[in-house]
Amino acid sequence: MLVIGGGTRGGGTDAIYEAPDLDVIAFDIYASRWCQFIADAHSIPLESRTIDAVWVQAVLEHVLDPWQVVAEIERVLRPNGLVYAETPFLQQVHEGAYDFTRFTESGQRWLFRRFERLDSGLIAGPGIQFAWSIEHLVRALTRSRMVGRLARLGLFWVQWLDGVTGRSQSLDGASCTYFFGRLSERSISPRDMVRHYANVRANSPNHPDETGPRR
Repeated sequence: MLVIGGGTRGGGTDAIYEAPDLDVIAFDIYASRWCQFIADAHSIPLESRTIDAVWVQAVLEHVLDPWQVVAEIERVLRPNGLVYAETPFLQQVHEGAYDFTRFTESGQRWLFRRFERLDSGLIAGPGIQFAWSIEHLVRALTRSRMVGRLARLGLFWVQWLDGVTGRSQSLDGASCTYFFGRLSERSISPRDMVRHYANVRANSPNHPDETGPRR
């Protein structure tokens, strides 16, 4: 498994790094104890079709050209290789000058259009998104990062509201979503991409892209 942006271990990755039968290779644009090499994800220095799976968590918003990075993911993956991605939708700027892009759930699906969708959904919903917004509103009003963080800390409980909101409403107001897919020889069509919106929100087991739509 190739971990893109593996300079730090992301949330939920302990099982990956500790799995005895999984060979994890991580890289980032800086050195760390977790990285095997330093590289730019726009041009991954690995041979084509040499990787079984790719993990790219909270990275694609920080690259200048996420479509090029996904093209590189497609290149290094073996046939039927897997990808797991987490990418923010409604989040304020973080990492300053190195923050460029956001994706809706459908937008992330189109980004990985050459992958068969195995699963996708919510990582953080509108409750967490609201807490982010309060922090940045207070920060802007007070000109203080610390006061903004304290305001968000005081509203820690709003994230629990994500557990009671509806799936459709949560995805449309999500702070972050995920995509899990398998590399395919065919791409989801624009028509089926539009249908994807209603299908994924209805949690239908029969997505139009599950059967490998025509180009």
